[in-house]
Amino acid sequence: MLEGVLPPEIALEELFADPYVELFPEEAELVAASDAKRQREFATARLCARKALVRLGIEPGPIVPAADGPPWARRAPRWPDGVVGSMTHCEGYRAAAVARAEAVASVGVDAEPNAPLPANIADTVMLPEEQDTVSRLSVHHPEVAWDRLMFSAKESVFKAWYPLTRRWLDFPECVITPDPDLGTFTGTLRVPGPVVAGVRIDRFAGLWRTSAGPGKGHLATAVVVPTRPVDGAPGGGPK
Repeated sequence: MLEGVLPPEIALEELFADPYVELFPEEAELVAASDAKRQREFATARLCARKALVRLGIEPGPIVPAADGPPWARRAPRWPDGVVGSMTHCEGYRAAAVARAEAVASVGVDAEPNAPLPANIADTVMLPEEQDTVSRLSVHHPEVAWDRLMFSAKESVFKAWYPLTRRWLDFPECVITPDPDLGTFTGTLRVPGPVVAGVRIDRFAGLWRTSAGPGKGHLATAVVVPTRPVDGAPGGGPK
């Protein structure tokens, strides 16, 4: 899905099945009351993260959420010092992307089934102009679930946004503009963006990919924010 398309500073690991994973006790405690499906996806995502950390030369330890902040923020993983990263999982796909903070300011990855969103969720996720974009692209590129891609892109933007701001970013506060030919997208912020190396970021650049597979396959999105963004340019994005 994302292998080979992210910058070389990013260590990426992807899995399409769930092997047995030995969790650290702190991790196992987090999902002890969850069903088997949740435990498997949780464990495999962390296996991906550990493999990615080893590629950076970092001995992996337990990956648990932050202990402070509002409840919604406590789901964000706490990475080893000097590391930024992101994990994602959906049915049939798990992945993690990590990098050293000296090379990358933030990274966000997300994966979803390549299938339409339920109507009530689509109306919450997308602004009117994004709905118009989805309607147009669906005519010419029906092989992509564009509303789901909008959702995934916003998830990747949020995962890159949050470590830089420690603030919530609501769906209407980011407008996604996908390019169907290049496999890229821009997320334009409607609120003040983070400042990285003295540069205010008002747009996040990212990429998207789809995969063939059982059913309709998957789609994945990614945003990478460099440590030295160019003034006036989108704030990051795989090159």
